[in-house]
Amino acid sequence: MSAVRDDTLTSPAGDPHHVVILGGGPGGYEAALVARRRGARVTVVERHGLGGAAVLTDVVPSKTLIATAEWLTIAEAAPELGIRDGGARYDVDLGAVNTRVLALAAAQSADIRARLVREGVEVVTGTGRLDGPARVVVATGQGTETVLDADSILLAVGATPRILPTAVPDGERILTWTQLYQLHALPERLIVVGSGVTGAEFAGAYHALGCDVVLVSSRDRVLPGEDEDAAALLEDVFRGRGMTVMSRSRAASAERTATGVAVTLSDGRVVEGSHVLLAVGGVPSTGGLGLEGAGVALSESGHVVVDKVSRTSVRGVYAAGDCTGVLPLASVAAQQGRIAMAHALGDAVEPLRLGTVAANIFTAPEIATVGYSEKHLADHGLRYITTTLPLARNPRAKMLGMRDGFVKLFAHPEAGVVLGGVVVAPRASELIFPITLAVAHRLTVDDVAGSFTVYPSLSGSVAEGARVLHDRLMPDGA
Repeated sequence: MSAVRDDTLTSPAGDPHHVVILGGGPGGYEAALVARRRGARVTVVERHGLGGAAVLTDVVPSKTLIATAEWLTIAEAAPELGIRDGGARYDVDLGAVNTRVLALAAAQSADIRARLVREGVEVVTGTGRLDGPARVVVATGQGTETVLDADSILLAVGATPRILPTAVPDGERILTWTQLYQLHALPERLIVVGSGVTGAEFAGAYHALGCDVVLVSSRDRVLPGEDEDAAALLEDVFRGRGMTVMSRSRAASAERTATGVAVTLSDGRVVEGSHVLLAVGGVPSTGGLGLEGAGVALSESGHVVVDKVSRTSVRGVYAAGDCTGVLPLASVAAQQGRIAMAHALGDAVEPLRLGTVAANIFTAPEIATVGYSEKHLADHGLRYITTTLPLARNPRAKMLGMRDGFVKLFAHPEAGVVLGGVVVAPRASELIFPITLAVAHRLTVDDVAGSFTVYPSLSGSVAEGARVLHDRLMPDGA
């Protein structure tokens, strides 16, 4: 049954308030659902497919691939658990893996379309651009144009992989992360250029699947923007599993060879492989949308400038997701879209609170974070206490053969309020949730320490960490 309200919002002319959304990714489709439930008429313009890059080429495909690789990573603990190799081995059929990956992405996209249509959202296939602050022109594949007059506009156009002029992808040997799913066989030697989140995730996944992987990092360590202890542990794990990690090595170019690819580094060294994955960030898809002509302010990087309720510099025009450069997470995009529609349609609005956003890196082990990072606390001169509990001390982790990981908590030294946390562990994306609740609701370490946990459980380390910090809050504590 439709959840659309009966008290339909209207424009000054008496027509239903018309919201036009450019982009059907998480920011766009979540905003569309909110707007319909508030009684607005909603049109979503999408050129590729509902769900956007998050569903079709980014989050859903990559995490499905990583979930497949995770089974092989788990098998590493088999000998320690008393499971002996009987001579059988797993062979990875990458063609079959990628067929499943793309099928799941397509199914998720179809589910999103079906839900939007069921809720009464109009979906238009084409490329939209602004013709002033209250009009959208949609170009379809048939060479025709449709004009949509709007009371409110949401820009949710996302981002695309950054392309290096000296390493132009060809979709065969030189690849972006959107092109990996066209491979039918495992690369013999995959060179991953870029050690940020995307590079680290794919490097770990393909190595687990059986590839010889070389990770080229221009920085001192992998994941330069993450918690230093977590990044160092992951790099040690990568190296321990046999991955080649080249630190302080900037890629200058990549080109095809007779048998594969050659990546030339800035110091003249050449790394050869069968394929190269370029994971050097993304660029906002804001070009050709008529934003400048409509008066929408862009940053030097081309991102749409927004405030904490998703407003742009033009009244009635909002933006959400990766095109804003706020935080490249599907969860943030969705929240920005919801906030935008609440503000546009006169509902109660709570500004975006980035300090409560939980994020996860889907490596093995995973790295999950929430709240203030240790670097932020130190750089801003904020007082804090911290503790780190190795995962190897946890009884459940011992039973499962888990050694690599830890739980780290940060708290105010006097009030005891939990300021943030880091979890490095298998399924850290699930374990971070109790710390997220603590940060979001300003719970103290005593609140966390006094809560029951299952014994044995990995989450028991969160409560144990809180008990350690409680002792440090005492006048005679450590």
